[in-house]
Amino acid sequence: MEHRIFAEMTEPGGSTLKEWHMVRAGQSVSMCGRELDMTQEQLPADAWGTERARPFCHTCGALFLREVP
Repeated sequence: MEHRIFAEMTEPGGSTLKEWHMVRAGQSVSMCGRELDMTQEQLPADAWGTERARPFCHTCGALFLREVP
């Protein structure tokens, strides 16, 4: 299954990052259930665990680790 990492901002349309979330391909809700603005910045799934994708949603990270080999 394909995944992408999407930014959650502190306020809708804002420019300050709150945290990153993992989203399954073809979905518009993060793995933790948060509805995200899909027009915000995104990263490839392989950025997970790097400085580039910090801070990262703890719940999305735990679910992602259980889903990928």
